[in-house]
Amino acid sequence: MSANLDLVRSIYADFERGDFSRADWVDPEIEYVQVGGLAPGSWTGLAGMAQAMRDWLSEWEDFRMEADEFRELDDERALVFSHYSGRGKTSGLEIGQVRMTATTLLNIRDGKVVRLVTYFDRDRALADLGLEG
Repeated sequence: MSANLDLVRSIYADFERGDFSRADWVDPEIEYVQVGGLAPGSWTGLAGMAQAMRDWLSEWEDFRMEADEFRELDDERALVFSHYSGRGKTSGLEIGQVRMTATTLLNIRDGKVVRLVTYFDRDRALADLGLEG
């Protein structure tokens, strides 16, 4: 297994415990993108990504991301298929009741994630990456 995939697995190990505080894996100029979902957008830099994550996490109680599959696409890119759990603070809805899934592309350079793109539609992620089918 490559160092990049080891890095991605360590990031998700924290996420699975509900710990989103670690930032040693983030390039200071990271590009963070959410494609689709409830809050699509693009943010630049650690501060931008942190604000977007805080905004997202503030909507949930006991939010977790659990990886279902890790794929190394090449020397600089990894793909993670995951699902979420938690409870909406306003609605009380359990995420598991709607089976919220995500596909995340991580671009890694020199041991840091320089771009992180989260898709809330797996088919779109695979199509964008030329991996459909």
